[in-house]
Amino acid sequence: MMEKRRMGRHGLEVPALCLGTMTFGLQVNEAGSQAILDKAFENRLTFLDTADAYPLGGDLSTLGETEAIIGRWMKARANRDDLVLATKCFAPTRRGLNNQGLSRQHIMESIENSLRRLGTDYIDLYQSHGFDPHTPIEETLRAFEDLVTSGKVRYVGCSNYPAWRLAGAIRAADKLGVSGYMCLQPRYNLLYRDIETELLPLCVSEGLGVIVYNPLAGGFLSGKYKPGQNPEDGTRFTLGTAADRYQARYWHDAQFQAVEALKRVVAGKDLNMVSVAVAWVLKQPGITSAIIGASRPEQLDANLEALNVSFDDELEAACEAAWWSLPRRPVDEGYR
Repeated sequence: MMEKRRMGRHGLEVPALCLGTMTFGLQVNEAGSQAILDKAFENRLTFLDTADAYPLGGDLSTLGETEAIIGRWMKARANRDDLVLATKCFAPTRRGLNNQGLSRQHIMESIENSLRRLGTDYIDLYQSHGFDPHTPIEETLRAFEDLVTSGKVRYVGCSNYPAWRLAGAIRAADKLGVSGYMCLQPRYNLLYRDIETELLPLCVSEGLGVIVYNPLAGGFLSGKYKPGQNPEDGTRFTLGTAADRYQARYWHDAQFQAVEALKRVVAGKDLNMVSVAVAWVLKQPGITSAIIGASRPEQLDANLEALNVSFDDELEAACEAAWWSLPRRPVDEGYR
């Protein structure tokens, strides 16, 4: 049975697990993508997250293909109204003027293209994929509010905002008298817990939902990688434009050592690393949903099992040690 949670203080109810689709159309072909979507739907994993910039690691020739695949799947299954569908805008999707960011011009262009590719007339959750320092937040929020009042968007959220930017957006929405962001999508996992200092407490205080991405650290927390090995082809650590970013995040000796130590405890309890990593994220205060991904349908099994994992003192301590054993690194104020 899929657990359901409220999106912060808001009325929207979503499954505790959300299917991330950033691999669809490049790392995973259309047939494989639809097979994953079918298995997710069969297991009541009906919360889908995508973006106009996907598939991950692609270029301008592939951008938008992920949304198109989902659109064709929904049309074939006639199941649009059974889904909570989330997509995003911000990244460049074409060449020329006004091709990126959160200006009114780009937001209005982006929503029309996403609706067309997805084959739907509304988006349940429309999110800014990053913060645009070149556009007044008031312009962005008014544009999003217009999409809500027009019926093209039900709710609005944001992703990759630092706490001070999110606080400014909340304050601006209050002054404008618009609904503003009702949720945040940050990176969060056993090897990256920076959001706990200020960002997560802010969301809890303001009643925002929190939809976590990268709960498996791009697959690194599955434990399949060995210290000293080179990244495998076909993974996020070698995939096109995403490779350098993911290697910079996780491919370090300290992270390998932390995962190896956690693996020993998890194996001793006859548990799966994937299930434990996702379950740990879901049990943290303030977390609404965790975005999981797969390159094959059967990979969803361990993610779904996260809903049944129980933590004793030893497992809890091992999970804590994974983070606190890592050296502290400078905060990146840009894309995280």
